[in-house]
This record gives sequence, structure tokens and C-alpha cells, in this order.
Amino acid sequence: MERGARTVLWCTGLSLALVTSVLASATIGPVRIPVEVVAKVVLDAVSVPTLDLVGGSGKPTAAAVPITQVGIGVEFVSPFDLSAPETSRVIVTQLRLPRIVLAAIVGFSLAAAGTVMQGFFRNPMADPSIIGVSSGAAAGAVAFIVFPLTVPFGLQGMAFGGALAAAFLVYLLATEGGRTPVATLLLAGIAIQTFLGAMISFMLLQAGWQLQEAVYWLMGHLHSSSWDEVVATLPVALLAFCMLAAYARDLNVLLLGEEDAHSLGIEVERTKRVLLGVASVITAGAVAVAGVIGFVGLIVPHVMRLLVGPDHRILLPTSALAGAVFLVVTDTVARTGPAELPVGIVTAALGAPFFIYLLRRREVHAL
Repeated sequence: MERGARTVLWCTGLSLALVTSVLASATIGPVRIPVEVVAKVVLDAVSVPTLDLVGGSGKPTAAAVPITQVGIGVEFVSPFDLSAPETSRVIVTQLRLPRIVLAAIVGFSLAAAGTVMQGFFRNPMADPSIIGVSSGAAAGAVAFIVFPLTVPFGLQGMAFGGALAAAFLVYLLATEGGRTPVATLLLAGIAIQTFLGAMISFMLLQAGWQLQEAVYWLMGHLHSSSWDEVVATLPVALLAFCMLAAYARDLNVLLLGEEDAHSLGIEVERTKRVLLGVASVITAGAVAVAGVIGFVGLIVPHVMRLLVGPDHRILLPTSALAGAVFLVVTDTVARTGPAELPVGIVTAALGAPFFIYLLRRREVHAL
């Protein structure tokens, strides 16, 4: 099967899985809501336009209500019966869907970034946090919680800024003479992560009554998600993903080695800067709204690489969609147990055993 057809087939299947998981997740909670009611609420939110032809044929459509008595009126109506109870409508639209959609965006972002980092470093252990992005976001968020800081966009703004600052510092430390060796970048990332880990520990010692809030954020969570966070995160995720997808072929060539990539016409250093910068931005956007959620960017790319192969032109979109499905499912598990858990605990609890299984099967290997 041709690559284009395989990509379409896999992306279609994963998109259907994502829609199914979102609808199923929206039905689950302390109040059980039938899936048909959830579907009605969603369809009501995306009602389709219907033309009301009054004065044209003289026979208005049965579905539309005239806006004007003469001429053509346009009213947004749905062709379905949307008589959902008001309580269910509020629960779905204001409580569950914002959290579910944000989970999908965060999983999408982390899996996409993890795919790029594993290809960039040619290392199966690489994940979005390898260049200090997650540690920088954590340091910024904890500083905001523990100390009385006034910054634009609050905690999310501080976390986002900290993530990008850490990634930029790692890049500066690893770059010399206009070149950024991958091995040096990896070592600089480890050093910055270690330093920021120490700073976070120091701030937690000073936390006092804010300690619980800081630790909860560090565990990774999607509690109290809102449509504002969705609106702020979605454009960043989509734009960054499009830029990463545009460099998927270059990332394939980089797997051959930098010298071979240069001989094949790739501007290696420029490509590395773009990939690192965009991967840092998409990771920072996810971590800023959800905290530190591990294993999504590590496990999902591995699984999809086993299923679809190493070609990033198909691996990147399929991993991103699979990451969205994975985090929607794990967050549903996190919020529907006997006690609500931070989703980072659930992803680690599910991801670590699966990763060990892959190791035992010898299916985790160098790229």
C-alpha cells in the first residue's frame, strides 16, 4: 500500500477512535449521561446552516423558521432532535467536555513532541522533557505558587515562560561556533534538569501551606479545565504541529546522520534549531496547562513506530492522534475511580509496566 493511502487509513481510524473516546468519556462520571444525549449536545453546539427560502419558491423548508418574511434568511439549525435535559447539557458542555478536549490537545502535543525528540536524538529514551522543558515549566509554576508573584497569564504564563527559558538555556550551553552537537545538547539538558530539580526541591521546602497545591501540579492534572485553556492551547498545538509536519522528511534524513543529511541538501543546523524550538513550544503549551505528565511522549511514539514504521511523514500524525486518544482514556480512568487522581500518576502507572514489557520483548532499540 502506498504511503499516502496508509497515512489516510491510519489517521482516519485514529480520528474515529478519538471521537469515540471523547463521546464515551463524556458519558462517564458521578452522573451517568447516555451517549445519545451527549451526541445531541455536541450536535447542538455544531448545528449546520439551513437556508430558509421565503419568497423564493414560496415554500419555506420544514426545518427552518423564517428570519424575514421576504427574501432569503439563514438560520443555524440542526436536522436532529436535540431535546437534551438542561442539567445534562450543562454537565457535558461546562464540566466534562473542556477537560476531555484539553486532555486530547495535551496528549496530541506531548506525543508529537516525543516523536520529534526520539527522531532528533536517534534515541528511544528521548521524550519531550529531555531538553529541560518540563523542568523549566515546573520551576516556573512552583515559583508562582510558593512566592507572591504577579505575572501576565498567571500560573500558566509562568510555566510557559519557564519552559521556553530552560530550553533556550540548554540550546545556548550546547551551541558553540554555530554548531549544536546532539550529544552536547543531551548532556546540557540533563545538567539543567538536575539544577532545576534542586531549585524545585528548595522552593517546596519553603512552600508552607501551598505545598499541597505545588505537589499536585507537579503530578500532572487536568482538574478544573476550562474552555479558556482550550482556546489558548489549541492554536499553539495546531500551528506547532503543522511546522513539525513540514519538517518530517528532513527528520527522516537526519536519522542517517548529520554528514549524510548535509550531503543530501539538508541545512542541518537550521533544521535542528527549528525542530528544537517548535518541539519546545508545543511541549511548553501542554505542560503549562496540565503540569508534568510523563510517559505520553515516550510510550506512544514507540508503539506507533512498531505499527506504522519509522517514516516520520506517517509516524508524526499517527503518534499525535494516538497520544490524544491515550490521554483522553487515561484521564477518564483518573477521574472516575474511587478517588480522583492526577492523570500523571495514571499515565506513569500504565506506561512503566508497558515499557518494561517492550524491553523484555526487545522491541525498544536504537533508531
